[in-house]
Amino acid sequence: MAAGKVVVAGATGLVGNAALRHFGRVGGVEVVALSRRKPRELYGARHVAIDLTDPAQCTRAATELQGATHLIYAALYEAPNLVDGWRDPRQIDTNDKMLRNLMAALEPVAPSLKHVALLQGTKAYGVHVRPLTVPAREGRSEMYEQPNFYWAQENFLRELQDGKAWHFSILRPVLIVGETIGGAMDLIPPLGVYAAMMREQGRALDYPGGTARVSQAVDVDLLARAIAWSGEAVAARNEAFNVTNGDVFTWENIWPAIADALDMKPGQSVPLSLAREYPAWIAPWDELRRTHNLVAPDLETFVGLSFQYADYTMRYGQTEPGPPSIVSTVKINQAGFTEMMDTEAMFQKWFSQARSARLLP
Repeated sequence: MAAGKVVVAGATGLVGNAALRHFGRVGGVEVVALSRRKPRELYGARHVAIDLTDPAQCTRAATELQGATHLIYAALYEAPNLVDGWRDPRQIDTNDKMLRNLMAALEPVAPSLKHVALLQGTKAYGVHVRPLTVPAREGRSEMYEQPNFYWAQENFLRELQDGKAWHFSILRPVLIVGETIGGAMDLIPPLGVYAAMMREQGRALDYPGGTARVSQAVDVDLLARAIAWSGEAVAARNEAFNVTNGDVFTWENIWPAIADALDMKPGQSVPLSLAREYPAWIAPWDELRRTHNLVAPDLETFVGLSFQYADYTMRYGQTEPGPPSIVSTVKINQAGFTEMMDTEAMFQKWFSQARSARLLP
């Protein structure tokens, strides 16, 4: 990216943190990180504490946003009951207002604004309510039938951009894999904690989910590079793109690689709801933190809502094979972003990094 000023909204989340890491590595740009709490690592960015649901806080932060050339909007409000909340009108309304509040503060002080990157996902195709049409493609209209804050945000952004010099891109990643603290949809902490509990009991790493389906995932660092690409590519202007690693997987097939990354043996299929089980792990986790001198915080702070997300993603309780969850990446490949990654290697990468950073034992 050419020299400029990048604002990252949702800087403590999985995607926002990866964006900070990406621009910190490539250098050459000023980066402002927006979030309520300070990220564990800023990678050279300047942090601005802000609650995007509060218009007054956004207005007060306008001076920090002056001269912004790029906005990466990865901020997200999730309801305490994660999966049910995806269709909750209050969740939809809150996420809509957050983007509106920020743009109302940013646009007047950013006359050189070039690009807004907006994050969506496969809920754009109704994956949370029905089988996907395989492969799901960006231009199909049936996705708009389902209530979703994506449409409120997208419609607002399209109307706001009309006739202006800046452009936007919408990124629709599949299952995102990376590492952050307290994320709502981050698999590394809940699965790492589960593995630690099994190891303490002298057990192999049993697979706790249900009957799997063929799915896709995306490494969060690859996603960050796709976001950066969209901010400069002419072909990405006012377009939506699916983003994946480029291959497919089932949980049963990659489970041995996950076990290996955690120095464990893969076990059997033993269904277990992590969301229901984790309260029994709170005290043992604190003991592991002391024993291994972990930098990870207490269990609920570390994992957030992601125990619920792990159950959902691994289809806990499902006994019939699930319909495939596959999206097409032809559009983004033809537009010029062609990066790919091996999904098994991705899981090994993130579990190994989490252990090296002393987030997991």
